[in-house]
Amino acid sequence: MSVMPRSDSDIILRADNLSRNFDVPGGLFDRLRGIRRILKAVDGVDLAIRRGEIFAIVGETGSGKSTLARLLLRLLAPTGGTLEFTGEDAGPKGTAADLRFRRRAQVVFQDPYSALDPRMRVGAQIREPLDIHRVGPRSGRDALVLSLLDRVGLGPEQADAYPADLSGGQRQRVSIALALAPGPEIIVADEPTSALDLSVQAQVLNLLSDLQRDDDLTIVFITHDLGVVRHFCDRVAVMYLGRIVEQAPTATLFASPGHPYTQALFAAIPDHDPTRRAPWPVPIGDPPSPLSPPTGCAFHLRCPAAMARCATKAPALRPVADGRAVACHLFDTPSPPSPAKG
Repeated sequence: MSVMPRSDSDIILRADNLSRNFDVPGGLFDRLRGIRRILKAVDGVDLAIRRGEIFAIVGETGSGKSTLARLLLRLLAPTGGTLEFTGEDAGPKGTAADLRFRRRAQVVFQDPYSALDPRMRVGAQIREPLDIHRVGPRSGRDALVLSLLDRVGLGPEQADAYPADLSGGQRQRVSIALALAPGPEIIVADEPTSALDLSVQAQVLNLLSDLQRDDDLTIVFITHDLGVVRHFCDRVAVMYLGRIVEQAPTATLFASPGHPYTQALFAAIPDHDPTRRAPWPVPIGDPPSPLSPPTGCAFHLRCPAAMARCATKAPALRPVADGRAVACHLFDTPSPPSPAKG
């Protein structure tokens, strides 16, 4: 894991006020009255990801983290905001800047079986991005395929296999080899271990860590598993209902989560001792519908520390003294209160 501090000049991927809305079909009554139902999956996200780090995006199911991952990869067009890669706007699809971006930014999806073509042999699938991006001489690309398989811990015999012939862990290794093929600078890994057994999860995480160290790769790691984040990632962004509510170095976040929602996530981590209470309060009620989020702070209806202004004014994500940024009115004062204890 990378631990060296980096300056702002070393930012590889920057998102500014990035948003994505979806039109959600309503019932007959809505259609007759011309009512549009809009889901704000990602709502005004600012991110600056540094070269060579492993950056985690965490949150509950439905928080918007996978949609944000697809926006960062330009697999979805944003409703608003901008995305810069190495200081350059990626530009419209099909432009030279867009083609450069697509070679230098790759993805590892959650389900390796769905990500692979079941009708193609593994070697042919890995060769395809080499041909598309014209990596190396044509006559040497079969050797590159075998080299990529070796890098992810697979043998040359897997090149002739179909995805159905492989285990889940082997298929995910093939997906990683596919992502490595064009020689990327950044990989977005969207829940890459959630479909795997625990022992295989550890092997895949160790592989990603080794590749990040050896190639100075930047990895954006989408997950809901805080245990993995603690041991694998350099920095963490916490999402709730499409917004980032806290961002901090991993050690800082785990030592003292600041936002009440982050505290709620930590309170939900299972403990081997059933008599020991989590040191943070449990949130009130159920999450609101993303189709009709509350006014003000989206978490205020469930927050044990909510104040009157939380219901009317959405807090901005702002830096605080210990190197983190928090979107919470508790941190509006120069000396914010210590994280709440139960």
